[in-house]
Amino acid sequence: MWWPVAVGALVGSPCRFLIDAVVSRRLGRAQPWGTLLINLSGSAILGMLAGLLARGTVTSSDYALLGIGFCGSFTTFSTFVWETIALVENRQVRTAAANVVLSVVFGVAVAYGTFLLATPSATPHG
Repeated sequence: MWWPVAVGALVGSPCRFLIDAVVSRRLGRAQPWGTLLINLSGSAILGMLAGLLARGTVTSSDYALLGIGFCGSFTTFSTFVWETIALVENRQVRTAAANVVLSVVFGVAVAYGTFLLATPSATPHG
């Protein structure tokens, strides 16, 4: 089961690097938009995969490849933390706080939302 994780990781890191480079070139590096986009999209992908795995549509090997391998190397908690600290050190405390809220709250919401999309039978009925 280790090889799907390794293959996914081999693809995830370069994707993160390229997306961050494109976003930073277009929007600048003053705010960590690239990392935010990467982490939110990774949360969406992982939520969807978890839902599909729960539904039986995705195999555990597929989940290892895409969820653990790709998403694990594509998303980046350490960069999120480092960029947030840099914002605080540059006295951009509001931007740092917004980065934390957007990343954590929206990351969880996006992951849960895509999980629910992938498992319609698991959605609560009022």
